[in-house]
Amino acid sequence: MMSFLSALPGAAAQGIIWGLMAIGVYITFRVLDFADLTVDGTLGTGGAVLALCVTSGMNVYLAMVLAFFAGCVAGLATGIFHTGFGIPPILSGILTQLALYSINLRILGGKANQTVSSRNYHLVVSLGNIPKSLVVGLIFAVAVIAVLYWFFGTELGHSIRATGCNMAMSRANGINTNVNVIIGLVLSNGIVALSGALLAQYQGFADVNMGRGAIVIGLAAVIIGEVIFGKLFKNFALKLFASIIGGVIYYFVITFVLRLGLNANDLKLFSALVVALFLGIPYWRGKVSAKRVKRTGGEQNA
Repeated sequence: MMSFLSALPGAAAQGIIWGLMAIGVYITFRVLDFADLTVDGTLGTGGAVLALCVTSGMNVYLAMVLAFFAGCVAGLATGIFHTGFGIPPILSGILTQLALYSINLRILGGKANQTVSSRNYHLVVSLGNIPKSLVVGLIFAVAVIAVLYWFFGTELGHSIRATGCNMAMSRANGINTNVNVIIGLVLSNGIVALSGALLAQYQGFADVNMGRGAIVIGLAAVIIGEVIFGKLFKNFALKLFASIIGGVIYYFVITFVLRLGLNANDLKLFSALVVALFLGIPYWRGKVSAKRVKRTGGEQNA
């Protein structure tokens, strides 16, 4: 138990970083209703760009800005595949994700990974300074949520949300849904790449496979946040913050299970089961509520 408690600050810091990535997933999954798998590649792109820039002597903050824009370009590619070529959302994301593997390798100089040590470079977060990583992670999370809350309150933001709610009705009202889908994908993948840049700093290296399975973790954070805080958090900003909390809870659970002796090789399997469980909870709740309403109606008729 003491070992588990001592590991919680590190799990919280990592959960906040992945929660930031989950906000990007939330934009496509909930706001746009677009099943985007680009994030598995974009996370690695953000880490790779950060590693390349920092090891080349660039300021770490400027490196994170470039990582963000690299993610935006990846999202733009997915959006063009979908809107310009008529490719379905899932396949569009897979195509971009596949291309990003080769691109990430090139960014990393043909190497599978690149070390970015806090001993050699000035980094904003690192595994060696968890309290600082917690504070910086929260600052980034609050800043991103504040910007998104403002943006989705604008006319353009409302039109993007309308596109996700009902695309046919949005078109009927003169909204360019193709442009809105592209903007949403660009914004989403930019945030995911920013998260990848923070993750590369935190773990001390960028890896070409660091984004593999990221969509599962992102969905887990989003769904956990919705299931636990869905009835309490009605405000859009709070819904985004719930994804951050969901990421932290997810890593608390992972840390606890690993301390119980779960084989690390089974972690992806466990993650998939966690996501499936939380995805099923709203469905089970609906079934139980329907049974109660039916039973109550039957009793009243009797």
